[in-house]
Amino acid sequence: MDYVEVDCKLNPMDPWRDILIAQLADIGFESFEETLEGFKAFIGETNYREDLLGGAMSLPEAGVDLEMSHQVRVVGNQNWNAVWESNFEPVWITDQVFVRAPFHEARPDAAFEIIIEPKMSFGTGHHETTALMVEWLLDLKLKNKAVLDMGCGTGILAILAAKKGAAPVSAIDSHISAYENTLENAERNGMSFIDVQHGDTGLFWDDTFDVILANITKNVLIEDITKYTSVLNPRGVLILSGFLEMDKGDIVAHAASLGLKFDGEKRNNDWIAVKLIKD
Repeated sequence: MDYVEVDCKLNPMDPWRDILIAQLADIGFESFEETLEGFKAFIGETNYREDLLGGAMSLPEAGVDLEMSHQVRVVGNQNWNAVWESNFEPVWITDQVFVRAPFHEARPDAAFEIIIEPKMSFGTGHHETTALMVEWLLDLKLKNKAVLDMGCGTGILAILAAKKGAAPVSAIDSHISAYENTLENAERNGMSFIDVQHGDTGLFWDDTFDVILANITKNVLIEDITKYTSVLNPRGVLILSGFLEMDKGDIVAHAASLGLKFDGEKRNNDWIAVKLIKD
């Protein structure tokens, strides 16, 4: 299958590159390659829709000072694993979590070593929001806690929760590539008991959770917080990230209207992760 490549140039790049990549992922773009001037995004030609691209490439925030241009072209099939491997270096998160690919050297001295082969999914620990979510997990007592990783990407957060003793652990993603990747990574880390599902909040039935993790985007979070709250146990913890510091007020205010109490934040550059408790 041929692919459509969107080559986007940005000035300045931060934090807009990450925001645009997240928005393109939401409409089905499968792989991304950072460049010196911005990034390239790829999607199967049969799944490409020009009308959706325009909306995903927009930044509605007032006062955005950004020069942006992009070109679209059809390219041949790509070796996506080679693209990921060329951009993926092992990473430490604090001094406890070491995230590496299968082809990197092991670090048995790490308190938690997580092996991730990302393929076309998000969550290698390099992005600020993933690192912030990991830091929150390190702070929480998870032994025998029911944990849900919503929008799991590579499954990195579900895997870490399981390594910290959480049980049961569930992971859900609407992208088939992320679902398949999480299954593979869970088995690769000896955590094949993680319940991985392909879908969205429509999968919520009778299960409830002590901790819910959602590292997605602002709009999706605001749309789905009500559903997260409905399956969160009393005094349960909801950790949210995937949005900028400027969006914290909207997220926290909406959460408060649903009975969720703000209980702290972690920041990295312009990104933020907040902890909420069901009151």
